[in-house]
Amino acid sequence: MSATYLPKPIDTKGIKLGEDLIELTEYLAKNTHEVWSTQRMKDGWIYGEKRDDSLKHHPCLIPYEELPEEEKEYDRNTALEAIKTILSLGYQIQPPLGKEGAASEENVRHLVNFIREKNIDIENVFHIWHNR
Repeated sequence: MSATYLPKPIDTKGIKLGEDLIELTEYLAKNTHEVWSTQRMKDGWIYGEKRDDSLKHHPCLIPYEELPEEEKEYDRNTALEAIKTILSLGYQIQPPLGKEGAASEENVRHLVNFIREKNIDIENVFHIWHNR
């Protein structure tokens, strides 16, 4: 192990998240705990009131909702930084259909009907959308 190692995470301080991505952060934090717990259990760890590496006991092998707030915060920070890194690299995160701000099935049907009623050239619409 090198004593000169200095971590250099991507600078995400300038990335601001909307409410939808804050909500996503909590889902990812919970999943991070679930993935961690699954791997620990596969490695033979079980719940124990105090951590004991030799016996493979860990007090955090409990449901996410029952974790102490400082443990949840650790998982939230991991999730938050993952989202911010994705955005800082230029990727976009789109809400799923039906979520606020996303195209609902009803809105899509309305758009299709509008295009038909106005005799809009669908090829042109696809071209505009693709180049958007």
